[in-house]
Amino acid sequence: MNSLLLISRSPIPDFILPKTFPTHTKNVGDPSIHGNHLDSVSESKILVSNKLGLHCVRIERNESLGRNQILEIRNELAKDKIDFLVFNSLLPKSEKSLFVFDMDSTVIKEEVIDELARKHGVFEEVASVTKKAMEGGMGFDEALRLRVEHLKGLSIQSFKEVFHLLQLNDGMENVFQFVKANGCQIGILSGGFSPVLELFSQKYPVDFFRANGLEEKDGFFTGKILGEIINREKKEFYLKQFANELSVPLDRVVAVGDGANDALMLNAAGFGIGIHAKQGLKDQITNWIEFTDLSALVFLFENSF
Repeated sequence: MNSLLLISRSPIPDFILPKTFPTHTKNVGDPSIHGNHLDSVSESKILVSNKLGLHCVRIERNESLGRNQILEIRNELAKDKIDFLVFNSLLPKSEKSLFVFDMDSTVIKEEVIDELARKHGVFEEVASVTKKAMEGGMGFDEALRLRVEHLKGLSIQSFKEVFHLLQLNDGMENVFQFVKANGCQIGILSGGFSPVLELFSQKYPVDFFRANGLEEKDGFFTGKILGEIINREKKEFYLKQFANELSVPLDRVVAVGDGANDALMLNAAGFGIGIHAKQGLKDQITNWIEFTDLSALVFLFENSF
């Protein structure tokens, strides 16, 4: 049974379903709702939930939707600022699940390297490398090395100063509460830097993380990366590794990110979701949140309905 989720900041009007799903949905026990070719589509169960200031309609149906159908429906719902997610099933209450997040612009609103660059007076230099990488002019690893080189001479103390400036993305505080309340674990796989994640994990309920290490000497960074680079391939690798170590099957793993560097990780998880995703990521995934916030993840749990 497939689960289709419509999520909005406002109550979802009754007319949305027959308007948006004329050939896909039939409301059980409601003969007043009709659409083209409904008789050829099996009946669907409709459930409603309101939590954390968000409204969700869940449609359970046997038939699967292709990606083009999902995009078409999402475009229609976007006119009413309604997010649309499609999954094979939802997370069962009785079994452990795993949530894995990207860090910058996902868990937090900022891009840490930009904040460090501002503090070090090299923002324009770092931004030019970022722009070139986003335009396809260089790969993630090369771009990261070049940006880190600009941080040479930056004091280790700067990480603590920047950390205190960081803000959780909208809804993330709710995620920490309801994910832990459901007995799930939380991990962060970041293309950013370990010193920030070490501070972050001391303040918030993060069970594990992986990020890039920076070489330092006498309290200052040398401009070199220490150890492996956490790129798109490593994010996928560690997602699978942690899921295996925790004995959580991939179909009970939720992965959330915002950029193309998160695509492999999201597609490896049973629930891969973009949050205010960049187009480079949208082109590679099926599900993303555009109009609501991270609180929408509460509706991934069966017991939310």
